Amino acid sequence: MNDEVTPAQTHAPHRSSDSSPGSESSPGSASPARIAVIGCGSIGGAMAAALDRAGFQVTVTARGAHLAAIQGEGLRMTGAFGDHVAHVQAVPVLDAAPDLAILTTKAQDAAAALADNAAWLRGVTLLVVQNGVEGPTTAHEVVDGASVLSGTSSIGANVPRPGVVDVTTPGPTVVCPGPGSDLTEARRVVSLLQSALPARAVENTDGVLWTKLIVNQVNALPAITGLSIQQTIADDRLRRVLVASMREAVRIAHDSGIRFGGAQGLDDSMLTVLAEAPAVTAEFVPLLLAQRMGDVPNTGSTLQSVVSGRTTEIDHLHGAVVRAAEQIGRRAPVNALLVRLVHEVENAARSVDGRPAFRTIDQVWAEVEDLL
Repeated sequence: MNDEVTPAQTHAPHRSSDSSPGSESSPGSASPARIAVIGCGSIGGAMAAALDRAGFQVTVTARGAHLAAIQGEGLRMTGAFGDHVAHVQAVPVLDAAPDLAILTTKAQDAAAALADNAAWLRGVTLLVVQNGVEGPTTAHEVVDGASVLSGTSSIGANVPRPGVVDVTTPGPTVVCPGPGSDLTEARRVVSLLQSALPARAVENTDGVLWTKLIVNQVNALPAITGLSIQQTIADDRLRRVLVASMREAVRIAHDSGIRFGGAQGLDDSMLTVLAEAPAVTAEFVPLLLAQRMGDVPNTGSTLQSVVSGRTTEIDHLHGAVVRAAEQIGRRAPVNALLVRLVHEVENAARSVDGRPAFRTIDQVWAEVEDLL
């Protein structure tokens, strides 16, 4: 059966930045839908600004200087989705129930963010868009009565300074059924999002989450070396390391009964080739991902966290592969090594100029060569 049930738009609709928020109504409604984005970082900020431009009534949660900047000057979006200043309501925690909530925090912050906002999320449709495979289950456990949808985003974005989100890759958002929801609910939310963002509904929830987990294998090496994703894939030795970690993850998933869903140009048949073909042939997958990213350097969310001194999501990315392997009595040594190296970089004392203590390519190769 084909996983994809709703066609994606190839681009996001554009509305001039001088249009007032809420000037367009949501489908089937006399007034604009109220959408809350919990965690207005890079992905959440891009989604919030695009939704505001499409006419929705948007509230975002944020912290610190980012919150203050949005409250004072609005949320400025630049890059691949076009330029727009979104005058959204920005708050530390929600103060009213939305029609739709979108959780876009880092995976390790999800439970706390949901608990802080739980009073306004009961009975609300909650779309979880974050890395890893455990987010929807966490949301279902923390928020009573929420209709939880699972989602992934292929948007590439970063926050260069407080109050600004720069979109480098205008990828689609995929919405799947989750705990307490069904495909009909996923389609309804997609119909809402498509006026602002490229989006589609997919039935194979676990498969889509695992495909995104394979794509997110590109995050560890930039965090370890300080290089962009494109630079790590261009290097022959680092590309071999990446292919090894991807092959390991795909094999663990297949042995766990996962059938990969279509996402970011990958599907089960392509990932089966990745796992079973000679390693040099399997290099087509990271090379394809780099091509799809384009020429604008993509640092990846894990490196962004290392540079800013925040805790990374590595335990929910490569660490999720290690846990899945343990659950079926297996090991994932390449993924386990990458988890360790990322933690060593993020926990190490910084250099005199304040930069993280990144590893050289030679140092990474010396650590991993015996596992390949």
